[in-house]
Amino acid sequence: MTIAALSAIPASAGELSVWPASTTRLPHGDLAVGGVSLTEIADRFDTPAYVLDEGEVRRRCRTYRDAFPEAEVLYAAKAFLSRAMVRWVEEEGLGLDVCSAGELELAVTAGFAPERIVLHGNAKSPHDLEAALRLGVGRIVIDGPSEIARIAAAVGPDGHQKVMVRVVPGVSAGGHDKIRTGTEDQKFGLALTDGSAQDAIARILGQRQLELTGLHCHIGSQVTDVKPYLVALRRMIGLMACIRDTHGAVLPELDMGGGHGVAYRPGEPALDVTALARGLRAELSESCAAAGLAVPRLVIEPGRAVVGPAGVALYRVLAVKHTGEKVFVAVDGGMSDNPRPALYGVRYAPRLVGRAPAAGSRTATVVGRHCEAGDVLATDVELPADIHPGDLLAVPVAGAYQLSMASGYNMVGRPPVIAVLEGTSRVLVRRETLEDFRSRDVGS
Repeated sequence: MTIAALSAIPASAGELSVWPASTTRLPHGDLAVGGVSLTEIADRFDTPAYVLDEGEVRRRCRTYRDAFPEAEVLYAAKAFLSRAMVRWVEEEGLGLDVCSAGELELAVTAGFAPERIVLHGNAKSPHDLEAALRLGVGRIVIDGPSEIARIAAAVGPDGHQKVMVRVVPGVSAGGHDKIRTGTEDQKFGLALTDGSAQDAIARILGQRQLELTGLHCHIGSQVTDVKPYLVALRRMIGLMACIRDTHGAVLPELDMGGGHGVAYRPGEPALDVTALARGLRAELSESCAAAGLAVPRLVIEPGRAVVGPAGVALYRVLAVKHTGEKVFVAVDGGMSDNPRPALYGVRYAPRLVGRAPAAGSRTATVVGRHCEAGDVLATDVELPADIHPGDLLAVPVAGAYQLSMASGYNMVGRPPVIAVLEGTSRVLVRRETLEDFRSRDVGS
């Protein structure tokens, strides 16, 4: 049954503020996303399952295109990638940023133009570079000195490849130490302060088969403040001015990366995309004018901010355990389909759907089914006091860095991705089965 057959009530901006804009309330405590009942999806496709609102993804792509009409917007494929996602991104006018031959091959075989793809990675394998050159990616972002010779050799003396250099701007930003990438104490990029970036740039300019189109930086992930981006941009423009003065080269592109933060729970901050665009545009103009530089074309790489809030994870409750003062609600998924809480303490707001609670709320911790004490999906959240096995829990903002980081731990199998749009649902990525595990195990 779809929303068309039910009397739907629009969701309020409060407790459902982090849900897809299409979310509506249905009778008996159910919710609909994209016009489809979440209970119906769980009954039809089983759980755990990921629901992805196509309309929300497309709306967020358009928000970026509207906010940055003069810039190149690249969707960061590492957040989540499928053939359907490739098509949506392409139809909405975004390019792609990929980090492996796997992401690249999927995108190109799904019909995405390789010249609109940028390849990243701090440790690109020979297979990554071979695929990038064979398929003709638009740019390769050089992350370390050794890549310069490797790419030049692979291209050959008569070849040509556009490249950028990832620069560490010395700006610390992001929601957790493990996702802060703008300082020198991590594995990405080439530092400004010790001259590594400048040395790499000089070497690239000396390779005639490599065309340096611009600089790249990425200051971190889950950044909710505009200011760190402006600081980083000023430093990048300063380096571009030094390149002009030292080498006579004026670079036409500046990639400021992504990491745009979203709210995972009601009341949390999110990066204002319009304010970011306005701030970057003003700072770019002012910094370039002060340096006497032509304004380079801006490139940005949103991933989480495009797909994260478009996803909802569905789980069935398997057990409820009272241990002293604590209540543990165990579900049929866990760290195999969402390792982020265990990796860096992400907090979610799960919600009972499919029935109206008959009691008040109490604090509980939602845990997974895996053999790890750290297999926790949501710590100290408010859930109905009468929650019991068989209940359906829905977790919003589940579209990014969950299925893409999922594992085969305990051979549980990764969940499917179900797309919803205007009252219809369809499978984008099927559920991983025991047969999938058996077919990969070829030993005896």
